[in-house]
Amino acid sequence: QVQLVESGGGLVQAGDSLRLSCAASGQTTHVRAWFRQAPGKEREFVAAIDSTDGDTAYTYYADSVKGRFTISGDNALNTVVLEMNRLKPEDTAVYSCAASWGSVTYNPIGYNWWGQGTRVTVSS
Repeated sequence: QVQLVESGGGLVQAGDSLRLSCAASGQTTHVRAWFRQAPGKEREFVAAIDSTDGDTAYTYYADSVKGRFTISGDNALNTVVLEMNRLKPEDTAVYSCAASWGSVTYNPIGYNWWGQGTRVTVSS
């Protein structure tokens, strides 16, 4: 069992920054991702981190957030942080943390456990 709890969402203006956190407990996993879902839209991949290799953490980003968002975490991924900069109204969504025993994938079906999500609203 893996439990994930997100925090850090809120209401900000375009151009502002937010830091989201995903706290994990229970079984250790080495692949962690952030997805988001806007009202009326499908869930989409945002970023992921893979710490399977103990010496190097590999990160992945959707094109829409590359250069603006940064994902990071400790070696065991007990805490994974998504730093979001230069936020845009189109970033408005519920952001969810997901964990997997497998490899990084952009498909949400590849993840075994999910948090409840934290809401991010960016006004223009």
